[in-house]
Amino acid sequence: MDTTLFSMNKPTFKIRFFLFLCFFIGIVSSQLSSDFYSTTCPNALSTIKSGVDSAVSNEARMGASLLRLHFHDCFVQGCDASVLLNDTSSFTGEQSARGNVNSIRGFGVIDSIKSELESLCPGVVSCADILAVAARDSVVALGGQSWTVQLGRRDSTTANLDAANSDLPGFTFSLQQLIDSFSKKDFTTEEMVTLSGGHTIGQASCSTFRTRIYNDTNIDSSYATSLQANCPSVGGDRNLAPLDSSPTTFDNAYFQDLQSQKGLLHSDQELFNGGSTDSQVNGYVSNPSSFQTDFANAMVKMGNLGPLLTGSSGEIRTNCWKTN
Repeated sequence: MDTTLFSMNKPTFKIRFFLFLCFFIGIVSSQLSSDFYSTTCPNALSTIKSGVDSAVSNEARMGASLLRLHFHDCFVQGCDASVLLNDTSSFTGEQSARGNVNSIRGFGVIDSIKSELESLCPGVVSCADILAVAARDSVVALGGQSWTVQLGRRDSTTANLDAANSDLPGFTFSLQQLIDSFSKKDFTTEEMVTLSGGHTIGQASCSTFRTRIYNDTNIDSSYATSLQANCPSVGGDRNLAPLDSSPTTFDNAYFQDLQSQKGLLHSDQELFNGGSTDSQVNGYVSNPSSFQTDFANAMVKMGNLGPLLTGSSGEIRTNCWKTN
């Protein structure tokens, strides 16, 4: 064993240890890079963008669905495309988890993009990276700010239903539960509010907001009445309502709606309910560009949630819905 690092005076030791630590951190952070496919699959990003743009053009809601797929993937054992795996004889996938069942969608879009990439460069682009890029391209397609996606993730060979049930934040959560849920993934309260702003696009089913529109008191009465017309107290579970007043545009309307007590989900309105996050909501209403910038930065952090599978860990699935 080389003892050079340890057999020196304290000042020198500290300097060398610091340099060693920086080198180690550099190795870890360099596992992902923005140009990961520049030589192995140079048309990877344009192929994903084309697939996303086409899907969102056909159905604007799909942009929100693809963004949500990435989020629900990363919050469970890191960004490894585990959410895409179907059930097998050896494990139950994550799609039947409370936060996913009859809810997450967009699998066909991902499969179509993957199929194209397998024709272009077989066995190169991971499903996890497709999810990360598709989330970014969906936001951009609906008018949001872009960000640089770090690439080089590999795909998991298993899924984790228990973790999906315990780690995904719920639509009935209180503000403290939301803070705690995101904190477990090393997100600050501010980043939690920012990422919740992803609800500025898309729709939700009646079963997720029924209790709010019939029982919550911190809701605009006319707004509640209008929603009740399409979400009866019994039945109609799959009927949809927009998450904000401009569900096909990535803007700050979500936060404006919270100020008016028109958050669709109970967990949404918790962000503006006389608590510690009210000021951030107000800030995003008065300065919409700050929300766009903060969201892009938070999504970069989201894409780095670990444990990351890189190098020889995991695999590059041929089909995103099953292991090789």
